[in-house]
Amino acid sequence: MNITASRINFQFISITIYCIIFLQLITRAQETPKILLMDENIQFEATEAVNNMYNFKFEKAEQEFQVLKYKYPNHPMPYFLMGLSNWWKIMPTLDTDMETYADVFVSYMDSTILFAEKIFDKDESNYEAAFFLSAAYGLKARYFGENGKYGKATINGKNALSYLQKYSNENQLSPEFLFGKSLFNYYAVWIKDNYTLLRPILAFFPSGDKEKGIKQLKEVAYNAFYTRVEAQYFLMRIYGIEEDKEELALPIARYLATTFPDNAYFQRCHARYSFSQGQWGETEKVAEDILYKLNIGMPGYEAISGRYASFYLGRINMYKYRNYEKAKSFYYKTVKFAQETKATKMNYFLYALADLGKIADEEKDYKRAKEYYQLVLKGTDNKDALHKDAKAYLSTHKK
Repeated sequence: MNITASRINFQFISITIYCIIFLQLITRAQETPKILLMDENIQFEATEAVNNMYNFKFEKAEQEFQVLKYKYPNHPMPYFLMGLSNWWKIMPTLDTDMETYADVFVSYMDSTILFAEKIFDKDESNYEAAFFLSAAYGLKARYFGENGKYGKATINGKNALSYLQKYSNENQLSPEFLFGKSLFNYYAVWIKDNYTLLRPILAFFPSGDKEKGIKQLKEVAYNAFYTRVEAQYFLMRIYGIEEDKEELALPIARYLATTFPDNAYFQRCHARYSFSQGQWGETEKVAEDILYKLNIGMPGYEAISGRYASFYLGRINMYKYRNYEKAKSFYYKTVKFAQETKATKMNYFLYALADLGKIADEEKDYKRAKEYYQLVLKGTDNKDALHKDAKAYLSTHKK
């Protein structure tokens, strides 16, 4: 064999070895999932899309999520984001209609779990996969809990907790894992205190710590990247509903509604807490904006938001401006929206009827006033203050 042929053979062997090594590297790169949550470029791309999602610009958000899905078809992140987007489509109608986007939401959470498990099975130290497993199972647990399917909620909750307990410390995603831990610490105690029937189910879980949970939630709200808005939402909810400290919920609601001005749920909370705290000028602007967006058909603005906004404007016009005509028009809308959502046992509907009765009485339209108070009487029980007021009025206006 001559020298030239030897060189050619050596070069061929070298190139072959190089190609084999290169192909192995490509294969390993494909098999070893990229930590997308820590990728600054992905963060930059995802941030705009996530902000669009929280601002109820779902179409724009999901276009970006689909791009991520195209780039990373075997990674759980794009599936989780698509599922989260469908969850926020449900949020404004959580009390009345969870079915419209429910199947799509559950499907995306299942896909998130599927792809995360594939990664996790190959590498149990992959904390990103553990994060998505805990997040997807946790959100499914919340969905089933809201539906009253406590058995399924328990199973998914236990799965979420197992990943939280094992992988929540000493990694770059610790603040994100802390979100799940904070919710567990708070609600493990709160549910036990408020839902005695669920105590046997909670026996399968570790004990919680409400104060620690709130403290952790604050830390996530300030320091986390991906779960920050979710933490702020839950902090607002806990203060406003579970803890009955609406004065603490208002600043968070104001911030969220200002940051995401087209989020119907955040605007509704802003209106609610500003109204309860006597900030009626603030409430009036937000409520008028809600009704405007509802009238032009913006996503998320529907009859529940309309019921809230109309009632607040009815009260403001009745008690602040003494404009009975405008108050009546808003109360009529409150009644209409309540009937649309089958919320005729709710306070806003009943108080609107009671105020319409008061206005009719002021206008000496006693027949109409009695009609309103009779409706209040039917919708309330004997111990309710509204029931007693309506009964007293009807007893003194029998003729």
